[in-house]
Amino acid sequence: MSELRKKRLKNLITIIKLMALMIIVIGIPLIIYFNYHELLENFGSLEKVQEFLENNSKHIVWGYLILQIAQLVICIIPGQAVQLTGGYMFNFWLGFILTMGGCAIGTFIAFYISRVLGKDAMYLFFGQKKLDGYIDKLNSKRAYLLLFIIYLIPGIPKDLFAYAIGVSNMRFIPFFWISMVGRSPAMICSLVVGVMIRTGSYTSALILCLIVLVMTVIGIWKRDKINDFSDFIYSKLSKN
Repeated sequence: MSELRKKRLKNLITIIKLMALMIIVIGIPLIIYFNYHELLENFGSLEKVQEFLENNSKHIVWGYLILQIAQLVICIIPGQAVQLTGGYMFNFWLGFILTMGGCAIGTFIAFYISRVLGKDAMYLFFGQKKLDGYIDKLNSKRAYLLLFIIYLIPGIPKDLFAYAIGVSNMRFIPFFWISMVGRSPAMICSLVVGVMIRTGSYTSALILCLIVLVMTVIGIWKRDKINDFSDFIYSKLSKN
């Protein structure tokens, strides 16, 4: 086979892989939204998620874990009600383990689906030189910090970032720890609120709000030391 035919075949395979990635990231969510919209409604509230798990899984623990994984891989599934249900049904520690485990597995799957199917296409469309420039920016200290802030702020749709980072050259280990640590505070709050709803502990809700307020004040007050610590973490992660 000539070099030209080999190059054309490689480009064709790259485009096919990119199309498969687009089906996973865009096609499947659109199919679910327009043809199975009632399925999404099952994940809109704590009561509906609980009912869905109890009606569709003989093993609730495994059902919840799979649902948490699916919530990251199929980004259209809302996550907050799922995590509230984790605290409500399993109490805090088991809910925390299952939720973090599901997030870890889902992040791994989404990242490597994107890396395997989409990375070559980025070089094909943007060219080696331009893409290498983007990669340098993604592996910079500022990009790491910005990514952490995005995962830290509740309410920002962030599940697609695993796919976006997957097609870059950012290494998985730094991205994994940034995403897991960044999403933890909001996740813990959702789990704790789920526990509170079950126990009717409104005093605990007030204490949680006060803790969040104190942490915010400390974060503003000690921002220079936090920046120094983030620089230290960046230097460690960038070596992996």
